[in-house]
Amino acid sequence: MGFVNSYRELEVYKLTRQMSLEVFTLTLSFPKEEKFSLTDQIRRSSRSIGAQIAESWAKRRYEKHFVSKLTDADGEQQETQHWIETAFDCKYISEEQKQFFLSKYAEIGKMIQSMINKADLFCK
Repeated sequence: MGFVNSYRELEVYKLTRQMSLEVFTLTLSFPKEEKFSLTDQIRRSSRSIGAQIAESWAKRRYEKHFVSKLTDADGEQQETQHWIETAFDCKYISEEQKQFFLSKYAEIGKMIQSMINKADLFCK
């Protein structure tokens, strides 16, 4: 891992921003009656991942706080996976869309877990 000056330079952060935009675009086609339920939930959880990563960066002074915020980010990516599966169950998205999003969020989860495992390198 090369030295980074900001959370904005982290590949995982860049990917979460990209995927939250993908989720936003995807949910534009959801039925209007889902606006305050599924659409809102999936947008919030997908956006929260990057926010939690940014917040973890600010907490690097304390390794346990850093790990705690990354754990929250991982929880949000898993929640987003749940909502993707719910959208599929409701027939709002195709199998291909479901697999695309689940694989991207699994990748994000692995990246977050790697940061957790190497927390000491980030918190020096």
